[in-house]
Amino acid sequence: MTRQQILTLISMASVNFSSMICYSILGPFFPTEAVKKGASQTVVGLIFGSYAVCNLIGSLILGRYIVQIGAKFMLIAGLFVSAGCTILFGLLDRVPAGPVFISLCFIVRSIDAVGFAGAMTSTFAMTAKIFPDNVATVLGSLEIFTGLGLILGPPVGGWFYQSFGYEVPFLLLGCLLCVMVPFNIYVLPTIEADPSKESFFKLLTHGKIVLVCYVIFTLSAGLGFLDATLSLYAIKTFNLSNGYVGLIMLGLSLPYCLASPLMGYFTDKYPGSRTVLMVTGALITAVGFCLLGPTPFLHIQSQLWLVIVTLGLIGFSLGMTAIPTFPEIITCAYATGFPEGLSTLGLVSGLFGAVWSTGMFYGPIVGGLITQHLSFEWAATIQAGLHNNQSVRSCWQCFLSVRDDRGNHLL
Repeated sequence: MTRQQILTLISMASVNFSSMICYSILGPFFPTEAVKKGASQTVVGLIFGSYAVCNLIGSLILGRYIVQIGAKFMLIAGLFVSAGCTILFGLLDRVPAGPVFISLCFIVRSIDAVGFAGAMTSTFAMTAKIFPDNVATVLGSLEIFTGLGLILGPPVGGWFYQSFGYEVPFLLLGCLLCVMVPFNIYVLPTIEADPSKESFFKLLTHGKIVLVCYVIFTLSAGLGFLDATLSLYAIKTFNLSNGYVGLIMLGLSLPYCLASPLMGYFTDKYPGSRTVLMVTGALITAVGFCLLGPTPFLHIQSQLWLVIVTLGLIGFSLGMTAIPTFPEIITCAYATGFPEGLSTLGLVSGLFGAVWSTGMFYGPIVGGLITQHLSFEWAATIQAGLHNNQSVRSCWQCFLSVRDDRGNHLL
């Protein structure tokens, strides 16, 4: 690799790490703190969900106009906005409980989501532009740092919360993001490109892209569901502290972190394996969610070791399913007639971010509602059905309709 490519990888890794640690830090203690401030389980889910809605809108708009805005400027501006919002979110414990606290949570998280959308959309697009022949390998390697952010966020957040209170975790991470801004200004290259007249609607005319988007939706819905419900379930069921809840979440993020680079390398070397990996990963994830509760009709008693092992199974399967999706959409976009370049990559990145955010909206809200009115066990069971039903069937339909360059069915 050239010096510029190495510096770009370092920059992208820093963005992935800092963004995800800021996102995941809320899991162990924010739901508990929000309940103390007068928010119900459903409202907590809505706060997580509002982040996803604004991320969805931001991803679509910023992905469409990435060339006009500039990928480098979009990434740096997104980091700066996220830094400010993270610091502000850490000061919300000083506001009155009830409607004021809840309203400010919605406002700050929504603005933060737009900043996050800008940073991640440009990261995906620039990575695919600079490493066109090794997209999955590079993205899989970068997911190590995404996984590290997910790994360190819950235990670090839970420990700082227990030791120093609500404000300190957010203030430290906000300052970390501020430091990343000048670093990325110096390191990132400026990419020139011509705007395209293509749109998201044309992308969605390709059947396989629609089906892969559904796979992305189920993945993010599962993660969003766990973010909003797992900590309260673990505290109530096993009488754990917030710090230990953060350690439990390592069971999800560590296997994902380890699986992602392996899956990226494998799918770049064997592109035809992408659909098989997505199908297999969806099946394993469905089994994992059935055992997480566990599902009531299995009549298995919930135990801490089973939760940790099941989270590890889900984490590995998420890596198996998620990594092939982005390069597969790029391949389908080029096959549909989209021009190769930053404009198309911006559209693909924006679509990926929007679909991911849709799942992150669905998961916490629906999961929170089901958990509040039924139980965590039934909510996890319904999440398992989401993975097992449409995702698996749709992926197999894709697999059985693969065509060669002349339009002939290969299978």
